[in-house]
Amino acid sequence: MAENTEGDLNSNLLHAPYHTGDPQLDTAIGQWLRWDKNPKTKEQIENLLRNGMNKELRDRLCCRMTFGTAGLRSAMGAGFCYINDLTVIQSTQPYAVQKLKAVAGVMITASHNRKEDNGYKVYWETGAQITSPHDKEILKCIEECVEPWNGSWNDNLVDTSPLKRDPLQDICRRYMEDLKKICFYRELNSKTTLKFVHTSFHGVGHDYVQLAFKVFGFKPPIPVPEQKDPDPDFSTVKCPNPEEGESVLELSLRLAEKENARIVLATDPDADRLAAAELQENGSWKVFTGNELAALFGWWMFDCWKKNKSRNADVKNVYMLATTVSSKILKAIALKEGFHFEETLPGFKWIGSRIIDLLENGKEVLFAFEESIGFLCGTSVLDKDGVSAAVVVAEMASYLETMNITLKQQLVKVYEKYGYHISKTSYFLCYEPPTIKSIFERLRNFDSPKEYPKFCGTFAILHVRDITTGYDSSQPNKKSVLPVSKNSQMITFTFQNGCVATLRTSGTEPKIKYYAEMCASPDQSDTALLEEELKKLIDALIENFLQPSKNGLIWRSV
Repeated sequence: MAENTEGDLNSNLLHAPYHTGDPQLDTAIGQWLRWDKNPKTKEQIENLLRNGMNKELRDRLCCRMTFGTAGLRSAMGAGFCYINDLTVIQSTQPYAVQKLKAVAGVMITASHNRKEDNGYKVYWETGAQITSPHDKEILKCIEECVEPWNGSWNDNLVDTSPLKRDPLQDICRRYMEDLKKICFYRELNSKTTLKFVHTSFHGVGHDYVQLAFKVFGFKPPIPVPEQKDPDPDFSTVKCPNPEEGESVLELSLRLAEKENARIVLATDPDADRLAAAELQENGSWKVFTGNELAALFGWWMFDCWKKNKSRNADVKNVYMLATTVSSKILKAIALKEGFHFEETLPGFKWIGSRIIDLLENGKEVLFAFEESIGFLCGTSVLDKDGVSAAVVVAEMASYLETMNITLKQQLVKVYEKYGYHISKTSYFLCYEPPTIKSIFERLRNFDSPKEYPKFCGTFAILHVRDITTGYDSSQPNKKSVLPVSKNSQMITFTFQNGCVATLRTSGTEPKIKYYAEMCASPDQSDTALLEEELKKLIDALIENFLQPSKNGLIWRSV
């Protein structure tokens, strides 16, 4: 009798019970092969099963993605822990949310991540990304209804649905109208001699940045032709992340030099982040960090508010926000100018949620940001927005040009007035979760049980805030005013010399990140000394708290 054919084997894979020795895995294999109708991802699981790759199957099928700082994030591939057709269907069983008064909204986006990755963001009826408890409730609902509904795999379902409506043109028009709220010098913009180059990094930003410039009265920015149109292969860059700086901005910088343009603006593929670079007199390019751009935005948005405020406007009702791992420059500006500054947990979902609370209580939010080049000017959108940020930078640069001041020169003026804020961010790779946990547990039991360190080398620690446990030594009751985040590790140290340093784990990658900033008073103007002090503290932080050689950590420069 002939051996089983390939067809017989596939039939057995589909219908036979599985005996891997792990009942949970057997159930998951059966569910995947019954529910997945995409032949490519289905074949990946079949091949692993055929070759007895039980550990790989368990890794792929016995865990599910959870909502992190930016929704559900993972590589694309087969398995319940990856982004694929089946997990998107399961997760959906949804600026436009606000305008259309929708119950919820869903956006599929890999953002600036590598081309192998993808993401799934959920927005609540408020127009902001979901936070707790909605994220947990959605995950609970997914678990309770994991079998795809009838018709879920029907390619024509959307086209044939009576509920189908494409609001893109209307939403775009209304968004552009809203942009006028943060445009303060339209007549000046129309006369500027500055030229701007814009790259959309193979994403969706080109058309919208072009329209936004028109709304503000500018001539269209010069697009980078090779990166203007969407391209999922990101054919001109190794990594489609403008945060990487000059190395990934190569095409736009060379085009700017050719076109005699002084400012380069780069939106990431889903156009919610913005990088900016300025040509200097010596021919080099200054690529601004997220924290540096935030200092300029903070100054600009408050200066425009002061010049355009109504007679009854009260500065005590004005707010700016930033995430905990971002620069404290807005705090310094707020203390001097009299408005309020607040911190949130990392992730713009927390900023959006807090803005909603403030608006409902009659407050005015001018600006919010996260250090990873995410900015929000005004509150028409409740998420970071690279399109509006790009055109606001253009207006700021044009205004400064009338006074013969560059963006870099204005940044120095901001620091001279409010105090220099010098920051450094980088990370270590660690592929062993127990090692990561032990590093943070050691910090919570440093010299004795339940005692945090009082020194880092020779640097005295003033306060410790642990978001994972909810501890904050700066509060009278020792409890953090920020929400507890037990699913991630994050501890912030405030030092007596004015430095603030945070250690945290990434929600999507095997990383331990560190963020350190030297916050100086305006009378401390020796930047070389401040930078040297920051470097020494970071070295001490790494040696004493992370101990990379002992823990097998791999350093990566940012």
